[in-house]
Amino acid sequence: MAKDRQEESGTAEETEQKAFSSSAAIIFSCLGTVVGTGNIWRFPRIAAQNSATQGTLIFLATWIIFLFLWSSPMLLIEYAVGRYFKKSPIQSFRIAMGDKFLWCGSWVTMVTFMISCYYSVVLGWCLYYVFKSVQLSVTTGLPSSEPESLAVFQEFAENSSWPILTHFLSILFAGACVIGGITWIEKANMVLVPTLLLIIVFTYCWSLLRDYSDYGIRFLFTPDIDALKDTRLWVDSASQNAFDTGAAMGLIVPYATYMTRKNGVVRFSMFIPTMNNFVSLLCALTIFSTVFSTLIQTQSTLSRTGIVEIIKQSGPASTGLTFIWIPVLFGQFDVFGSILCVLFFLCLSFAGVSSLIANIELTSLTLQDFGIPRKFGTPIVIGVTFLIGLPSAISVTILRNQDFVWGFALMISGIMFQLLVIKYGVRAFQNEVVNNYGTNDWPLTIVTMIIIVVVAPIEAIGLLVWWGYEIISSTSDAPSGERWFDYGVETFMTVITEWLTLLILLLFVNVLVYYMRPAFMQADNKVQQIDESENDGAFEMKHPGLYTREGANGQDNVAYANDK
Repeated sequence: MAKDRQEESGTAEETEQKAFSSSAAIIFSCLGTVVGTGNIWRFPRIAAQNSATQGTLIFLATWIIFLFLWSSPMLLIEYAVGRYFKKSPIQSFRIAMGDKFLWCGSWVTMVTFMISCYYSVVLGWCLYYVFKSVQLSVTTGLPSSEPESLAVFQEFAENSSWPILTHFLSILFAGACVIGGITWIEKANMVLVPTLLLIIVFTYCWSLLRDYSDYGIRFLFTPDIDALKDTRLWVDSASQNAFDTGAAMGLIVPYATYMTRKNGVVRFSMFIPTMNNFVSLLCALTIFSTVFSTLIQTQSTLSRTGIVEIIKQSGPASTGLTFIWIPVLFGQFDVFGSILCVLFFLCLSFAGVSSLIANIELTSLTLQDFGIPRKFGTPIVIGVTFLIGLPSAISVTILRNQDFVWGFALMISGIMFQLLVIKYGVRAFQNEVVNNYGTNDWPLTIVTMIIIVVVAPIEAIGLLVWWGYEIISSTSDAPSGERWFDYGVETFMTVITEWLTLLILLLFVNVLVYYMRPAFMQADNKVQQIDESENDGAFEMKHPGLYTREGANGQDNVAYANDK
């Protein structure tokens, strides 16, 4: 009989696979994966930077389009792959596509890992602001204006060593939860996520009660058709939606390994990202209404264009929008506002931790699938994440570069998942991996499959080509350091160089391990059919070494036991 998952990854004690305890645990854990600083810190910033003269609605519209034509389909693949193969993205790609395509899963994992390295820096900012909110509340009070709040942010992010310490603490805390396994992850998210959502809703409602807040809301929902010609808007709306929802990051794959056949992957792939984007929209409404309300009351001579420019340039490298304006909002309400400010950044920290947990879990599971037990693999991940993220902690400019390079690289990660479906077989994926394998779920329709294998690849390739053409043509006469062939913060040459460096490295490693044939590649990759009995609930599709009725030690295989 084929060996079960425990024997492949280590001892049964070290890698015991468990299921989520309930549907609520799945929802909150998956929401914890995708709801984080990307919603509260990054989305309002990207929306502001893509605001046209008349308003932001065109950006919001394209962002919503990409939810249904990109993010939701990509997450569907992740849920299905994780639930079916019970492996990390790298091993799942190898099993589904063959040993020569190990580099595809490696690209997905490495891009997400690179994102986690600077994401932990932003999480560190959140942790610092919990402390700073308390300190200011008991001393001078929260800042009452944008310049005053900007000075606080710059003193921390640019002129101190605090970001290095908070970067390390954020990784350490998330890593501790990962070492505890799915039980700790589930318990943490069951507390963190509901608390965060309550604070976000309360903050949103409070911001709407401010004088002139409706000016910000009207601007957010006013269209400017000329914005459709802006390539950067399309690129940012697609990459932000992917960043928002975690689409093509591979983060859902590890969590989906804890799902059973009864957990509907089609339903979850629609519900979770929709909820996530709703949270992002609330955050944007909160920030925009706060900024317009505050500036109209404090600088009445400012035009709407002037207010928009202030939003776009808030903080060094435009990274401080939320950190600058939330203290200003709560600073209007004395003691009660101080309490709310502390709670807001505490919950923002919770959101960041829950998302970083998923990032570290992805890399830890990858090492586990290659034979490194979780108790050793997770400390390795913590150390390497800290070292690679250190430059972003030291320099906000480097963080801005990493955010642009790897956030947009999610388009390529999406192509990798689309290739997996095509290589595995479109009909086979639709029927074997999703429809016939799962129970109590919505059917995966041919329309969705067309989006996955036709529409989504056209989107990704079209955006990549359009972005490349526009950035080359528009920056040829730019100042030195900003031309497309210069190595600048957000130049074409910088992005391509970082992408190609990673790709060449992964291809080299793939060729190396293909000819060396290490132990993890020795197993037969063929998927074998096992008849399904109506009474015993056997799995329809089995992969040797992944799913068996009985493990070698005589105990029920966990994947089967989860369905009892």
